[in-house]
Amino acid sequence: MSKPCRCPKRATIKAERRAKCAQEQALREHLRQAGQAPPAAAALPNRLSTYADIAEEQQAREAAVSGQLGLLRNHLPLLLARLARIPDGRNPRKCRHKLTVLLLYGLLMFVFQFASRRAVNREMTRPQFEANLRLLFPELQTLPHADTLYRLLAKIDVGDIEAAHVALVQRLLRGKTFRRYLINNCYPIAIDGSQKLARDVCFDAPLLARTHGTGEQARTQYYVYVLEASLAFRDGLVIPLLSEFLDHAQGDTDNDKQDCELRACTRLCERLKRYFPRLPILLLLDGLYANGPLMRRCAAYHWQFMIVLRDNSLTTVWEDFHALSVLTPDNRHQQHWGGRAQHFTWVNDIDYSFREDATHHRLRLHVVVCEETWQALDERGVLLDKQARHAWLSSRPLAAANVHQRCNLAARHRWGIEAGFLVEKHQGYHYEHAFALDFNALRGYHLLMRMAHLFNTLARFAEHMQRFYRTLGVRPTLDFIRQSCAGPWLDPTRIRALLATPPRLCLQLE
Repeated sequence: MSKPCRCPKRATIKAERRAKCAQEQALREHLRQAGQAPPAAAALPNRLSTYADIAEEQQAREAAVSGQLGLLRNHLPLLLARLARIPDGRNPRKCRHKLTVLLLYGLLMFVFQFASRRAVNREMTRPQFEANLRLLFPELQTLPHADTLYRLLAKIDVGDIEAAHVALVQRLLRGKTFRRYLINNCYPIAIDGSQKLARDVCFDAPLLARTHGTGEQARTQYYVYVLEASLAFRDGLVIPLLSEFLDHAQGDTDNDKQDCELRACTRLCERLKRYFPRLPILLLLDGLYANGPLMRRCAAYHWQFMIVLRDNSLTTVWEDFHALSVLTPDNRHQQHWGGRAQHFTWVNDIDYSFREDATHHRLRLHVVVCEETWQALDERGVLLDKQARHAWLSSRPLAAANVHQRCNLAARHRWGIEAGFLVEKHQGYHYEHAFALDFNALRGYHLLMRMAHLFNTLARFAEHMQRFYRTLGVRPTLDFIRQSCAGPWLDPTRIRALLATPPRLCLQLE
């Protein structure tokens, strides 16, 4: 008979906690003296409400609402003008709501992060919420039923919604909003794919299919997959840009092959070039895209790139790298960054040849490898030595003067688009909720969601909204704004005065 496990005594647990805290403090002090300690991220304050009375709370709520939605109002004339160009096939005699009003209503449902069409019907049509919305957006004379928006999105060309989204981004670029965060004078754009939803029933023809299990246990699952492109700047500033839905009909139907990420990436790059023909772009890609045809397309478009190079990819390039790195001992750089000791090794001008459309092509590639070491404490407070290794393909030659910028400030921040997926899936945008089982309407809701994420991200990093986001957090701030619109907090006179002097967008990264 096994002996029962005995939990440690409370005094023992407290002693272990004190020892771990002491070790953490000693490690931070050691790193600080060595100049390796990263700047500590400020935690949200754990305190009681700072508002002294109801009047002060009302003033804060009005400032938060006007500051957040004022940014949307700044761009609303351009947005409504672009949305008004969308052909409306409805019968004018039977239309109660304008097309622009319906799409603005759909945008606001994602700005306020409602979970479903049913929730929008229940919450936004309450008299107080509706009155506050008309105060903030006089264009919303009456609020429609959520199903009215669904029927509109099922009929119109939802690609025009994305065109309006791109027009907003183009306006930000012309205003040099992001000029301080460029990499080699280029705009870093990350591309990656994500599954939106999966069903056991094929509810529309464009869905992709896959089989789970074998034999009698096999079952077919149908899913929606989206390739996203986003501006991925440092410190988590990620601006949604374009979405390319994988479509079963876009695959190689003659050979019974479905659409894939590489095919979708080709279409996405073509659209990106069409929308931004002269924009200097630095593509940030994962190891799936380390192939000759894509890199050749980047060269034809005059784009730069930083692509993850996996250990089992492009074997000839790896062979040349290992052979030439021995002959180029000067191509080394060491530094401390983010609390880690980094050692860079690179080789420039590696000749890479590949075959495409029965034609041989050659490219000049540049490979950089970053090896990192750092110390960290495990759960028991034991000091561990850790290490990591990263490798990238670069379109431009590497040197000690640019390796930090291209690798740390650009390539490593490709994670921003993946963090954006997590935000959209788990932090209020309900990325994986269909909102409609009509594929065209589903795409329309998705594009409205991405546009709402754009506006909320701008407000998240806007200087005038920092006091809310840094004290409350991201989702609590959005909840604070939504609750303020749902209750009798907004004084019409003061709100009109605040909206009359819209805030100037000045980004402030952490």
